Amino acid sequence: MTQQSDRLRPPSETARLALLLDRVGRGRDRDAFRALFDHFAPRVRSFLVNRRVTPAQADDLTQDVMLTVWRRASSYDRSKASAATWIYTIARNLHIDHYRKTVRAQKLDGADPVMQPDAAPIADELVSRSQDAGTVTYALAELPEDQRIVLDLAFVEGLSHSEIAARLDLPLGTVKSRVRLAMNKLRQTLGELK
Repeated sequence: MTQQSDRLRPPSETARLALLLDRVGRGRDRDAFRALFDHFAPRVRSFLVNRRVTPAQADDLTQDVMLTVWRRASSYDRSKASAATWIYTIARNLHIDHYRKTVRAQKLDGADPVMQPDAAPIADELVSRSQDAGTVTYALAELPEDQRIVLDLAFVEGLSHSEIAARLDLPLGTVKSRVRLAMNKLRQTLGELK
């Protein structure tokens, strides 16, 4: 459909749209994107409505299509497709993805145990968790500062040993040693407190 419409369009219009898309891809040109949006958004919306998408969903999908155009414009290659073909392909693919998600959502069984929320913890369990957190906080406070810092970077910030070594400007072996010593001290302290 879109390739035929490209053949009917004057070459200058096809070239102009490709140039606009190139400008968006190379330089994030907002004026070029605005021109593309003004040209394609109503057409994409009509395309989606013709594919039996509700008007509200067509509006949402059109926004997603144009956002995708903005984000992926640098991957556009005019030697492979016209701007219209490229944009309508994005619209078609997003429509298919949306349709599949909708079908999947309709097939979900709300009675399935996996779909049920976990039971709220009972009061005793909450108190126990609170006490465990207090115990761990105490045990961490008992660690030497250099060991507490490496544990914080490893477990709170999620850094690898190499990343910790780079951040603290320490040899990798030193970081590993501090983590090992800290973990051993925590096990010992937590074992004594229970």
